[in-house]
Amino acid sequence: MALIRLFLIAFVVLTVIYVSLSLYSRARARDRLEAEWDTGDIAGPREDYVQQGLATYDSSLRRKLILGVYIVPMTLVCVTIYLVNFA
Repeated sequence: MALIRLFLIAFVVLTVIYVSLSLYSRARARDRLEAEWDTGDIAGPREDYVQQGLATYDSSLRRKLILGVYIVPMTLVCVTIYLVNFA
């Protein structure tokens, strides 16, 4: 029962961290795209350029790497529990 409670609390905390990182990373991508449009000779409306860039960002590797927030800590906890109990 204690293990389930640990994983539940960890999942909630990691979800808060994941959402925060996702929002921060997306805001940084938006700022970068807006700065590129402001300084460059990019044709078309600014909002269209930003939306197209954010669509590209949504399918990027960086976006998927943020999921490591879940994978790395949970894997470390599982390995530690295994090593303490069975090794």
